[in-house]
Amino acid sequence: MARNLQNTTNEDADSEYAARRMAFHPYNILMTLVLMGITMLFIAFSAAYIYTRFQSNVPTIEVPNIFILNTFVLLASSFTIRWANQSYQKDDTKKYQTALLVTIVLTCLFMVLQMIGWQDLIHQEILLASSNMASYLYVISGLHFMHVIAGLPFLILFYRAALKKMKEPVSVLVYFSDPEKRLKLKLLTFYWHFLDALWIYLILFFLINRLF
Repeated sequence: MARNLQNTTNEDADSEYAARRMAFHPYNILMTLVLMGITMLFIAFSAAYIYTRFQSNVPTIEVPNIFILNTFVLLASSFTIRWANQSYQKDDTKKYQTALLVTIVLTCLFMVLQMIGWQDLIHQEILLASSNMASYLYVISGLHFMHVIAGLPFLILFYRAALKKMKEPVSVLVYFSDPEKRLKLKLLTFYWHFLDALWIYLILFFLINRLF
């Protein structure tokens, strides 16, 4: 019994060590730095927007309704990538592949609707050079758009790998037991949730500014 207790203690220690090592994995550190940089960038633009608006005493630009609709599209993509994570943890190949594909489709839909929203602004003759407020709206929404585009190739790579490597029981087992792949999927999911939260913040930021 003492030997069993010792084995259990060693296993717990090994698990704790592995978890600690993964927490300080270079990918985790890099993602933390990236998200901190993005956060500071948008905080700076938000502060500059407010300063310019009150300094110049100019009205804000109304956010196109399609931008608000896009919030729900991005929320849905956050849900589906979380679904992909859950399917991965349960070793459910089919649902994992489906969840990744739906996430990719929703992301593409978000980008298309975003471009339609910009077209709507152009039809209203609200151009990038129309005013400082218009410039901020284009630049801030454009920066978020670029960060969505930056994440899309990783989604596609995950989906491609899932189709290519998850065909036989052995390859599926190897795929699902890869701790580095699990970490990358977790980080991608966290990045997607971050973009979702960031977009909600931006929409609320512009809408609240309309009230003052």
